[in-house]
Amino acid sequence: MNYKEAYEKEHERCEDLTDRVVLLETEIEDLKYKLDRIKNNKLWKISKPARSAIHFALRQKERLANCGGPKDIVRKLKNKKDQKSKMRSFGTDSFPTPERAEEERTTKFERMVKISILVPLWNTPKDFLVEMLDSVMDQTYENWELCLADGSDGEHSYVKDICREYQERSKGRIVYQKLEKNEGIAGNTNQCYKLATGEYIGLFDHDDILHPSVLFEYVKAINEQGADYLYCDETTFQSGDINKMLTMHFKPDYAPDNLRANNYICHFSVFARELLEGTELFRTKFDGSQDHDMILRLTDNAKKVVHIPKLMYYWRSHAGSVASGTEAKPYVTQAGKGAVGDHLKKHGFTHFQITSTRACETIFRIRYKVLGEPKVSIVIANKDHEADLRRCITSIVQKSTYQNYEIIVVENNSTSQEIEKYYTELQEQLGEKVKVICFEGAFNYSAVNNLGVKSATGDYILLLNNDTEVITSNWIEELLMYAQRKDVGAVGAKLLYADRTIQHAGVVLGLGAHRTAGHSHYKIPVQNLGYMGRLCYTQNVSAVTGACLMVKKELFELVGGLEEGFAISLNDVDFCLKLREKGYLNVWTPFAELYHYESISRGLDDQGEKAQRYERESEQFRKKWKEVLEKGDPYYNPNFSLDRSDFALK
Repeated sequence: MNYKEAYEKEHERCEDLTDRVVLLETEIEDLKYKLDRIKNNKLWKISKPARSAIHFALRQKERLANCGGPKDIVRKLKNKKDQKSKMRSFGTDSFPTPERAEEERTTKFERMVKISILVPLWNTPKDFLVEMLDSVMDQTYENWELCLADGSDGEHSYVKDICREYQERSKGRIVYQKLEKNEGIAGNTNQCYKLATGEYIGLFDHDDILHPSVLFEYVKAINEQGADYLYCDETTFQSGDINKMLTMHFKPDYAPDNLRANNYICHFSVFARELLEGTELFRTKFDGSQDHDMILRLTDNAKKVVHIPKLMYYWRSHAGSVASGTEAKPYVTQAGKGAVGDHLKKHGFTHFQITSTRACETIFRIRYKVLGEPKVSIVIANKDHEADLRRCITSIVQKSTYQNYEIIVVENNSTSQEIEKYYTELQEQLGEKVKVICFEGAFNYSAVNNLGVKSATGDYILLLNNDTEVITSNWIEELLMYAQRKDVGAVGAKLLYADRTIQHAGVVLGLGAHRTAGHSHYKIPVQNLGYMGRLCYTQNVSAVTGACLMVKKELFELVGGLEEGFAISLNDVDFCLKLREKGYLNVWTPFAELYHYESISRGLDDQGEKAQRYERESEQFRKKWKEVLEKGDPYYNPNFSLDRSDFALK
């Protein structure tokens, strides 16, 4: 085929794809029009209560069908009760006893840093204001300063009176200023900052509550870890009672991709003043998402971001607060997109797109531009299983919008005639786009894939199991947009079982009976948003499964490929940890979806020799990564159980 023919063929393919996109867009618009007509129909509106009742009944029927019988129902009810009981232990039950509080008050650190807490006030309800002030006055670490800038109107003059009263009681630690005019959240907070004299700055909302020991824990981390940016876990509460928690947010450690997609750090942010010198605290152009903008900027500058994995911030939910939902303040979404966009531009990204996800308007999907059209080598290990391999490769060829790839099938001791015929058929159909190479010897997943990579001519390696099937047409682009980044190691996809439950949504270290590694959100229905929306946005994880893993070829070679001592299991986790050890981020994205008909090829590792082999490799893994496992997975909060994959509390 000459260049002209190749060009014309590629041009035709592009036109076909364009036609498909146009057709699908037309169908979508038509469906939207029909849906709008239905929603605006009076009968549809009138029937809403009846439809809600029917849907509720159907959901209960589905839950009962999947519950596994009466014993399972009892178990789930018990678990739910246990979780509620555990929730109470994070409220006032977690406050220090008088003896412990005195011990914290008298503790002398090498650096007794002064922390200036900034609180912008605006028409704050009396009871909210008093509870906020009391929570600062009750801090066991006493070298703090509370800076209050009051933009309240004339009808709320009591705000000034209450603040002056507390100012007198504070022994000079409360600084109050009545502003001439309300400047909004960003402007009022900036006025607070002008009053601050502390080495560290803390940001606190006027209607929230702090745990009595939060400053003590922060100063301890500053001394022990050199922290210059700190945050903790938080909860929303209602009815004026912090024990009546709505949502408990147990966060991961610092994770840049999580933060770009979602301001998970939020409260209670405290940072070294020097991180801010020469720049604004809050930028008014991002009012509504000024904290997300600030956190992105300051964590970029920080030398040591430290997460205190304790619930120490109580975020009040009431009408008009962001805690009650972004619908209370619609401008927040646009401000958030602007803040993230500004951050990405500073990191050199161009032509990206930021859109809201199904989880929440302020949880974002970021589409990075794929640079050029690098070649991707898809490496598939195979023994027999003609039908599975056919389904896998057919889905790649028919569904993939990205075309600069090669498929390398690593044949390992097949015996069936069907697979030999299929190999011949493959090479006739795909020509140079596919290679079949042979691996001699007993099956060793690591060695088989390492051999495949040696034959790869692509810049990127995509390890893929033969028991997978592509769902998302732009799956390669979704993986590639992250794998091409200089700071990223391995990238993994969302994998589903045939029943549309989650098989893989990132790997958690220490999870499971063997305390090696396990999949988060395992067997949860795909419609589920995940813990705090985590099934809906791209995030950093310790590891991703080798069933679908993309990495630069140069990085694969840099860490020595897959460790052949892990012949069957944990080789992918080991590989990802080697990348993490080199300073690279591993990424999981929910926007590349595949089916994974897990263990079709080699069976399950739960009995006999296979179970013994898994235990041997588990012991080897635990020994090799002992220190890493003891520290815990940085992206999985230590308050979660390692016996379950659903983010249940210990």
